[in-house]
Amino acid sequence: MRFLLIGGAGYVGSHCGRHLIARGHQVEVLDDLSTGHRAAAQGPLHHLDVRDTDAVTRVLQRGFDGVMHFAALALVGESSTQPLRYWDVNVGGTLSLLLAMRRAGCERLVFSSSAAVYGDAGDAPITESSALRPVNPYGRTKLAAEQLIEDAGAEGLRAFRLRYFNAAGAAPDGSLGEAHRHETHLIPLALRAAADGGALRVFGADYPTPDGSCVRDYVHVDDLARAHALALEALAAGHRGGALNLGTGAGASVLEVLRVAEAVSGAPIARRSEARREGDPPSLVASPARAALELGWSARYTLEDAVRHAWAWHSAPRFP
Repeated sequence: MRFLLIGGAGYVGSHCGRHLIARGHQVEVLDDLSTGHRAAAQGPLHHLDVRDTDAVTRVLQRGFDGVMHFAALALVGESSTQPLRYWDVNVGGTLSLLLAMRRAGCERLVFSSSAAVYGDAGDAPITESSALRPVNPYGRTKLAAEQLIEDAGAEGLRAFRLRYFNAAGAAPDGSLGEAHRHETHLIPLALRAAADGGALRVFGADYPTPDGSCVRDYVHVDDLARAHALALEALAAGHRGGALNLGTGAGASVLEVLRVAEAVSGAPIARRSEARREGDPPSLVASPARAALELGWSARYTLEDAVRHAWAWHSAPRFP
């Protein structure tokens, strides 16, 4: 089958392209390269903005069996200072894509959503029926995009909305990895601190968790890629889609992640304690039971695997 990956030159999108090709599918990428990397695109690249509905329509009219949509702004803090920009790109971009898909007669979509739609849900673990209470503009735009996609079902769209928890790691063969121009994710920041001897900021030491630091569910990016491929294949086989959590079902605290990073890198990581960040819930851990039921998917890689693969990538990255 032939798939178009919107935002496919980014971190998760490029890994998904790699996985689809390994499964025998054809892949093309549409990306404006504002945050992605040309070298990461796993197939022919259409250098376009997803908000250009006419241009996206023309690409889709080339004939695709389905679409994956990754294109979004994703910095939580920035979303609080530039909310209109986030609504424009994340929601406006999704609306543009849905209009283009309708014009081109393409009816299968896998959407890159986020655990941010839950906010501080309070459930442990979080299921797809947990309350949707996003606490920042980024989470609200992801939820609004999900609602657009749900409503488009009335016009024939079949879609999976995949809610990632914390994407982590790199391709096991070292070909792809995480290379954000403005890095905010814990594991690459920890490995950077291990490599250059700088201090890592730890936000909050008084959460109601075993060691006082935040707990998150870290899911390997290669496991995420496999879930996306399974979702597209399920839609092609007639599945109607729906919302699915993608996580391991187990949490790790910030301090636990740092201990793993120290063990993998062989270097100590200096910490600098800072106050809690507004909107950071104490714990976010997924229940992946529905993904197992609907797609036969479960995470295969461990946190140590994710850190080890990330360390190999950051030690010799293949693109800037």
